[in-house]
Amino acid sequence: MTTVTLHHNPRCSKSRATLALLEEKGIEPQIRLYLDEPLSEQEIRSLLSKLNVSPIDMMRTKEAEFKEQGLSKDSADETLIAAMVTTPKLIERPIAETDSAAAIGRPPENVLEILA
Repeated sequence: MTTVTLHHNPRCSKSRATLALLEEKGIEPQIRLYLDEPLSEQEIRSLLSKLNVSPIDMMRTKEAEFKEQGLSKDSADETLIAAMVTTPKLIERPIAETDSAAAIGRPPENVLEILA
């Protein structure tokens, strides 16, 4: 059985729905409360690689902190990654991750693609 880690925010409805969907499928993911246990730069880079997306695609650009930090869709990747390290709230949620793949659970069904 593949180990699944869910980068989770229990206050987020999409994150809760993704957790429920995984559980319905008989998968008990390891829960990573990324707001309490922030991701390192290396972990963010690994997720980006598994997701096959650019940093901006893994960010919550509508959060006030995004604008407050002077970030934009044109910011350098290094700047965006550094912002996710220092401000985990900017990381899109939820993200389900296995050893070889990851998916953003928006919609929650997206995570099923990495379980096949």
